[in-house]
Amino acid sequence: MAKFYFKPSEKEETQNLVPRRKTIDFLLNYSKSLNVIEYNDLKFETILN
Repeated sequence: MAKFYFKPSEKEETQNLVPRRKTIDFLLNYSKSLNVIEYNDLKFETILN
C-alpha cells in the first residue's frame, strides 16, 4: 500500500497548462465590472455592464 502514496497526482502532471489570451481577457474584464456592496452583514454583487 505504501507504493500508492508515491504515485504523482494529476495536479503535478498538468502544471504546464497555459491559458488562452481570450480566457485571460474575459476574467480581467469580469473582475473589472464586478461591484460588491456591503451593507450591514449583507453583500450585494452586481455586474456593471
